[in-house]
Amino acid sequence: MSAQPKHFAAVARLLHWLMAVMIIAMLFIGAGMVASVSERHEWLIHLHKPLGVAILLLVIVRIFVRFATRQPPLPADLPGWQVLAAKASHLLLYGLMVVLPLLGWAMISAAGDPVTLWGAVQLPAIVPANASLFAFLRKAHGYLAYLLFLTVLLHLAAALFHGWVRRDGVLQSMLSGKDH
Repeated sequence: MSAQPKHFAAVARLLHWLMAVMIIAMLFIGAGMVASVSERHEWLIHLHKPLGVAILLLVIVRIFVRFATRQPPLPADLPGWQVLAAKASHLLLYGLMVVLPLLGWAMISAAGDPVTLWGAVQLPAIVPANASLFAFLRKAHGYLAYLLFLTVLLHLAAALFHGWVRRDGVLQSMLSGKDH
């Protein structure tokens, strides 16, 4: 059996950083969207919808890559609660990356609006038009977006803790494929 890798596979790193940029952009677009009633609102919606679909598609690819490649192990001296927190937070991140776009799609469907990707390309409705369902899904989408924002901040804080305080290679394993 070969030794454990010290770094994530190149495709896993690429997907991680691409999705990190997309998710951070999505959070800012979403915040701007709900805070604006100007003509900018419509423009932000037209960015938000296809970006959400792209995130959903990429997370499916990312989950496949996660199971198809080997990940570096966490440091052996990491306290048990931190191992549990790392695993739980990754599960939460993946779950939110799947659930939020689906909730957004369902919310738009419940509003009776199409999910337009570009031009005339539209996704089918996944729930029937229903005002009360729309209201519920809109709240759920908003609350879960805040949870994603907090989870991303905790993920970033943990990465910086590993990189700057522990200096244990966890951050480096996602930054590059080389040892420094």
